[in-house]
Amino acid sequence: MFYILSIFWFIRTTKIILFYLYLWQLKEYHVGRFLSHFRTDKGKRLLLSEFVLAKIIILFPFLWLLFTQRYLGKEFFLSAILGALSFLYFIEVFFVFKNIFQKNFKKPVLTKKAAFLIAAGLLIEILVLFVVINVTDIYFFLFWLLLADILFPLIICLIVLFLQPFVVLYRDEFILKKAKIERTKYKKLKVIGITGSYGKTSTKEFLSTILSEKFRVLKTQKHQNSEVGISQCILKELKWNHQVFIVEMGAYGQRGIKLLSDIVKPQIGILTGINEQHLVLFGSQDKIIKTKYELIENLPKDGLAIFNGDNKYCLELYKKTNMSKKLYKTEKSDLGLDIWAEDIKTEKENILFKIFTKDGKSANFKINVLGAQNVLNISAAILTAKELGMDLEEISQACSKIKPEQGTMKLFKKRDDPFIIDSTYSANSDGVIADLDYLKIWPLKKAIIMPCLIELGKSSKEIHKKIGKKIGKVCDLAIITTKERFEEIKQGAIEAGMPEESILYIEKPEEIINQISIFSSPGDVVLLEGRVPKEVSKFVS
Repeated sequence: MFYILSIFWFIRTTKIILFYLYLWQLKEYHVGRFLSHFRTDKGKRLLLSEFVLAKIIILFPFLWLLFTQRYLGKEFFLSAILGALSFLYFIEVFFVFKNIFQKNFKKPVLTKKAAFLIAAGLLIEILVLFVVINVTDIYFFLFWLLLADILFPLIICLIVLFLQPFVVLYRDEFILKKAKIERTKYKKLKVIGITGSYGKTSTKEFLSTILSEKFRVLKTQKHQNSEVGISQCILKELKWNHQVFIVEMGAYGQRGIKLLSDIVKPQIGILTGINEQHLVLFGSQDKIIKTKYELIENLPKDGLAIFNGDNKYCLELYKKTNMSKKLYKTEKSDLGLDIWAEDIKTEKENILFKIFTKDGKSANFKINVLGAQNVLNISAAILTAKELGMDLEEISQACSKIKPEQGTMKLFKKRDDPFIIDSTYSANSDGVIADLDYLKIWPLKKAIIMPCLIELGKSSKEIHKKIGKKIGKVCDLAIITTKERFEEIKQGAIEAGMPEESILYIEKPEEIINQISIFSSPGDVVLLEGRVPKEVSKFVS
């Protein structure tokens, strides 16, 4: 029986190792982002799950029994504790195999770092089990097995934190330094850095498609916007025939963009927009602004800074910048714009608009992406391409090759099912509002499925209430999948006229799917926003 219990313990503890390393990897091994997860309702429930609470309840009376020796001669204590633990471990192992069978098992992507951490975690797990099994007193065997069980998430976190300085040293000496040296070999390479709180990825994608008509272009790939990802892109993919390197730059703290700029040495910097995204990590809006502006500050004297004139923070930064600079916007103004869009028309599967430049030229654009918010990002790409010698007609022709998946949303349709708009790649407050604006053009019933946004700090309540008001004006049904700011979203939606019964907090995927099945008919539309449960995403798309 004890060996079976040990096997069960090993299986469920291996699952814990893989899950916590998955979570660390998901948060990019950033301590602030990792800890912020446990401020959410889901994170709190993870720390104090039913299994954890049950084991703590068993542990404390067990501890009292052990050290007072009240258990001596009372075999029913042993039977009760053994039975309770066996039952708990059996249930946990059952869920492990159920998740594996349903392909919902959380584990890290197998990188070198993840493989090393997994090996370290498994080694400690085996050592703990070896020591515990060799405890001769059965009561102490159960006690140490249970205590190790409860503490193992902390042990995994300590492994990650202990190894982090060595990982950083390895990163700096063997990845970043090599990438910097490799980058210096390409004297004629034109590097374009793109940063902002939102719009980075789609701007990069649009610009890459346009410039590829005239230049040999390399771009950073999906989720490759950190120092390691960008460095690996340089070391593995940058070739002598590349003429332009487009780099998406992300950061979770001050000097993060400066670090990336030191590696890639951009000559052109694009600032796509700034909002409260990751405010809890930066500590203040001012720090976010300063960090994004590091891209502009680290351009060479003959470099070019490009700003989004629709964003108030970018506009302020544009006004204070003394180097060569350009400004784009979605409407004409007296700001001395270099490029602007007019006659914007949003269709279900296209956007149409006309671009004007300050030198009096113009061109019509029809692009196969969803949502008017893409006009700004395409405008940034058009302005950059123009600065690199392409004319508007060339650019317009190139834009016809842009694919829907390069934008922020994708459209899916199954026969006799509602239309599904997938905007799950990333979520920020401006993006959610823009996606809801796009949803307005659909004539029949509209639903949104989304989690609450995270890492917004003190602005969170206000932002979620604003999102709620927008939902209330646009949608017939809202399903919020996390609890943190549900009440604020609900309050905003009700104030905008949405019936209370039409805005729901539902966490379980099967219940979400059932609700959408009841609500929707062919021709209706469902917007998936942010990180919705995988089962929901797979079912509806």
